[in-house]
Amino acid sequence: MSQAFDLIIFDCDGVLVDSERVANEVFARVLDEVCGLQFTLDDMFDTFVGHSRAQCLQKVETMIGAPPPPELDLRYQRDINDALEKTVRAIDGIETVLQTVQLPYCVASSGAHDKMKMTLGKTGLMRYLEGNIFSTSDVERGKPHPDIYLHAARSMGVTDPARCIVVEDSPIGVSGAVAAGMRVFGFAELMPAARLHAAGAHHVFERMPDLPDLIITYA
Repeated sequence: MSQAFDLIIFDCDGVLVDSERVANEVFARVLDEVCGLQFTLDDMFDTFVGHSRAQCLQKVETMIGAPPPPELDLRYQRDINDALEKTVRAIDGIETVLQTVQLPYCVASSGAHDKMKMTLGKTGLMRYLEGNIFSTSDVERGKPHPDIYLHAARSMGVTDPARCIVVEDSPIGVSGAVAAGMRVFGFAELMPAARLHAAGAHHVFERMPDLPDLIITYA
C-alpha cells in the first residue's frame, strides 16, 4: 500500500453494511403511513441518503410545513432498526478489504452509535472497527460539512487531511469529504456514478473488492 496516505475513513451504511435499500424502503412506508408523503426508492436515495436522522426529520418538516408528528421519529427508529436486525448483511467483499488493506482505518457515519453497534455487530464487522467508530452526533455539524471527517482523522492521530482516503456512497458524504481536503473514492454499487462524480469524488468504483488495488493505483 502506498505511503502517500495514513488513514482510510469508511462511511458505514452502504459502504460497510448493505443497509441503504432496506432502510429507505422502510422509511418510505413510514412516511406514507404517518405523513401521507409518497416516495419511490429512487426519490428516497435522492432526498435522504447520507443524512442523519435529525436532518431527515428536518427535511420532512420543510415538506409538510409543520413539525412532523412525534410518531414519525419513533417509527423511524423502531421500524428501521427492526428491519435491519433481520436483514442487514456486510457489503460483498468488505471483510476481505478490511483484512487486506495495510493502512489504519475507521468509520465516520451520519448514523447513530447504537445503530452502528447493531449493524456492525450483526454483520461480524465490529471486531475490525471497535474503538474507531465516529458519528456526526459527535460533532457540531453533520454531512455535507467536513466536521466528522476531520474529527475522525484527528482522533486517529492524523493531522493532515490530504493524507486521508474517504470511501463514501452518497453525494452528501462525498461533498463533505472533499470539503475536508481528503481523497475521495465514491462507491457506486447503488448510487449512480455520475452523481458521485458530480459531488467531487476523485475516483468512482462499483465493486468493493477492487478498492485495495485502486488505492495503490491512484495513490
